[in-house]
Amino acid sequence: MRRVGLEREIAQFVDDGRVAIDNNPAERALRPVVLTRQNALFAGSDAGGETFADAMTLIETAKLSGLNPQAYLADLLARINDHPNKRLDDLLPWNWQPATA
Repeated sequence: MRRVGLEREIAQFVDDGRVAIDNNPAERALRPVVLTRQNALFAGSDAGGETFADAMTLIETAKLSGLNPQAYLADLLARINDHPNKRLDDLLPWNWQPATA
């Protein structure tokens, strides 16, 4: 049964040049997540682990949105206290625009 699936995968690779021959890019993309998970084991407490998870979620989402995470977080922390509650969605990575000087 597995042989038929393997033949289908090989045929797809041969027929469609867009299909990658290996999955190394996907494995490299997962490596930071695994390292982060291992580092989170030493957060100190459940609350520390939750805070760490929140921070990593913001950082990784900023990366996926094509932002510099350091610039995004610096601007976010500088603006969040004075930002209207009804417009917090503006500060999410996919909506964020840097503050004008």
